[in-house]
Amino acid sequence: MGNVIEIRNLVRRFGTQTVLDGINLDIAEGETMVIMGGSGCGKSTLLRHLIGSLQPSEGSIKILGEEIATVGEAGLDAVRKKFGILFQSGALFNSMSIADNIALPLREHTTLDSHIIEIQVMIKLELVGLREHANKFPSQISGGMKKRAGLARALALDPRILFYDEPSAGLDPVTSAEIDQLMVDLTRKLGVTSVVVTHEMDSAFTIADRMTMLDKGRALMIDTRQAFDTLRKASDDTAKQMPEKDRLIRQFLRGDAQGPLTERKAATNYAEELLNLGDDHGVRAPVATPNR
Repeated sequence: MGNVIEIRNLVRRFGTQTVLDGINLDIAEGETMVIMGGSGCGKSTLLRHLIGSLQPSEGSIKILGEEIATVGEAGLDAVRKKFGILFQSGALFNSMSIADNIALPLREHTTLDSHIIEIQVMIKLELVGLREHANKFPSQISGGMKKRAGLARALALDPRILFYDEPSAGLDPVTSAEIDQLMVDLTRKLGVTSVVVTHEMDSAFTIADRMTMLDKGRALMIDTRQAFDTLRKASDDTAKQMPEKDRLIRQFLRGDAQGPLTERKAATNYAEELLNLGDDHGVRAPVATPNR
């Protein structure tokens, strides 16, 4: 199997802040790649680059052989028709029924007869277990069902790649497990490549073939689920012998309260930062006496 996504030396800056700092990542056809990391690590920014809503400051992103940074708007639209996106909120149109939400991409991007579109909609709804709810509106279904409906819409054009943005966010544990199982089943049945951005470790270890751990805009580790699981299950005695990078990853995977991540946060003197804010950043320091 070849690679459907190839990222080379990807850098993204916002002003003087570097959010992505030299990312290199290949994603193979048919695999599920989980991208994870703490808040502010760059995983959402990476996803936005992959779907073409942000352009790199430096580097290259190829999707299905197309360099999306230079392909132009028409070319990018053609690439986008080959992938689907499940947004964190589902992003359904509230004024449309579930069936109409799923039919919309087919009406906009194909010349299929309306009867064929109806059949396609029912097939997609059946895949996610929502066929009986086709005529309901988003306000009439649960959060988990909205995620399923969003996934059915992402599948409308039979994409080769599916992007998931925090698919388990806001769901109870049982519903989250159901969504995870649905993702695994769809990948197996349809053979699509899945790229999943998440910080939910239970979900990540359920669905992943390989995983990428980001920290401060860099990829600390790209490896199989089994390799990450070995780190996660390492004993405390073993962890003491690990390099800091591995201990940091282990702490994140386990959700431990103590470790390199928390030590790094504690190393910043909060009070000192506040007192020096006026001097270091050009912001006027607060006065100690009333000014009126």
